[in-house]
Amino acid sequence: MQISLELDYRPVLKFDRQSLMGAGRAKLLKKIKETGSLSDAAKSMGMSYRHAWGIIHRMEQICGEKIVESKRGGKDYGETSLTETGERLLSEFENRTSELSNALEKHAKKPSLTTDGILVENDKILLVKRKHDPFKGMYALPGGFVEYGEKLEQSVVREIKEETGLDVRVKKLLDIYSDPRRDPRGHTVSAVYILSLQGGVLTDSHETIAEWVPLSRLPKLAFDHSKIISDYLKRMKK
Repeated sequence: MQISLELDYRPVLKFDRQSLMGAGRAKLLKKIKETGSLSDAAKSMGMSYRHAWGIIHRMEQICGEKIVESKRGGKDYGETSLTETGERLLSEFENRTSELSNALEKHAKKPSLTTDGILVENDKILLVKRKHDPFKGMYALPGGFVEYGEKLEQSVVREIKEETGLDVRVKKLLDIYSDPRRDPRGHTVSAVYILSLQGGVLTDSHETIAEWVPLSRLPKLAFDHSKIISDYLKRMKK
């Protein structure tokens, strides 16, 4: 028997170019294996015994081999189990689907792009206290995720306005921070900008509380923002 796995918007196990098994049929075989009963398997999936048997019969027609076998004397139409062929088909589908899913996930997973801003006035730095996880209750630099079609400089100005109510202008780029471990939600790369204050009124957002914090009394900060501020202070001394 030769089988193949093709991506037809969803994983489908094919035999001689005919669709043999998708996720629904694989689930039915798995339920049969778990319950030892075609009737119980069908009931757990919200289908009739007749419909479930029709699915099994069609699969056996396609591959030309028995997929399940029933024994007399069992409860509810007899005890039903997968044949060696049924076990192999289910195993092939699960293994190949897992491989395909891992490959697609690896290809699709990309770092998220963010911006953060450093704004210092009168020896105080603008920070925000986070209302939600991660790092709920801790302070951080204001910033957030870059929107599609948005320049980095536009992103940091927008984020500062949304989180603090202040209008700022970008002076220069401090650095890029890309450690995959810097954000517990996943890999994020942040462009950190040094900013100048242009106006606005300090206000809170639904996600943060904005505050001016003395550089001499910095609290423990979220993410890698302690390192970022340390890098900024070293830059300013040069």
